[in-house]
Amino acid sequence: MDARIETKTIQTDRLLVSYLTAGVPEGEPLLLIHGNASANLFWDDTIAALCDQYRVYAPDMRGYGASEALPIDATRGLRDWSDDLHSFIRALGLPTPVHLAGWSLGGGIAMQFAIDHPQEVRSLILIAPMSPYGFGGTKDIAGNPCYSSFSGSGGGAVNSELVKRIAAKDMGNESPSSPRNVMNQLYFKPPFQVGPEQEDRYVRAILSTRTGEDFYPGTFEYVNDWPGVAPGTKGITNAISPKYVNLSGIVQMEPKCPILWIRGADDAIVSDQSLADFGTLGKRGYVPGWPGEDEYPPQPMVSQIRDVLEQYQRAGGSYQEIVMENVGHAPHIEKAEEFIELIRKTVRA
Repeated sequence: MDARIETKTIQTDRLLVSYLTAGVPEGEPLLLIHGNASANLFWDDTIAALCDQYRVYAPDMRGYGASEALPIDATRGLRDWSDDLHSFIRALGLPTPVHLAGWSLGGGIAMQFAIDHPQEVRSLILIAPMSPYGFGGTKDIAGNPCYSSFSGSGGGAVNSELVKRIAAKDMGNESPSSPRNVMNQLYFKPPFQVGPEQEDRYVRAILSTRTGEDFYPGTFEYVNDWPGVAPGTKGITNAISPKYVNLSGIVQMEPKCPILWIRGADDAIVSDQSLADFGTLGKRGYVPGWPGEDEYPPQPMVSQIRDVLEQYQRAGGSYQEIVMENVGHAPHIEKAEEFIELIRKTVRA
């Protein structure tokens, strides 16, 4: 890791937060929020590239990395993380508004923070963000659920073998479900790979994800609706279920900050045909009993994001969508130089 980047901890009024930081004292604060099954180490090159212009902070969010492992109340959607972020900013004594960038789940957290504290966000950068209507179980751009049970989302909708291998701290590549192979197949667009040392660092970041009922993936219930599992009330994957999260309220936020949405054209995770979504898996024949396109289509995640941002723009805000070709779920890593240039051009005082 770049020698300029420091690893620090701070006690907030909610939890003990571990974070990476670097930058010029006079620079504006830029906060980087990581995604699911990751940690702040996925930002190391981004921090190094931007620390000459900003004061950059990348916290490990609740349930990840070296921050205090406190349970996640899924019934609050993303608000546990939004509240944690607010207390982190307060504990550091940062001047607001801040620039806020979130990747994947972190994009959802950033949107929730902007809804909760609109006066405190100068600009919002959404990097392959989750849909405003959560992950799994919805069928149209308005985020309506396929079934009232919200089946196909939540703690039962994850790769249980991946969870086991995270819990076992598996650094290998023998299984298709090993964290290393999942990262290289789904986080990045093959054949892209980072160097061996950085790859090991990223895998260790994935392995820092806390597992269990209070964390990843969380609890779930068996239901009659296809595919047979519905959200529980605890843990990470339930917190991103459409049963508990709806970020379309960002349309009404005031004041409205500029939004930059960056995504990979070949993202396999956040997509209108996501390989992590039961609608897609059923349609492709990987999960038996699929009830069909009318009843349980693939979740139109990108279309849902665009529709909400179009509403945001019609309500007086502004957004820009940047699509990076030949890129998967991690634009800030796969096309780092292009990504950094976008940030420098967009995030201005």
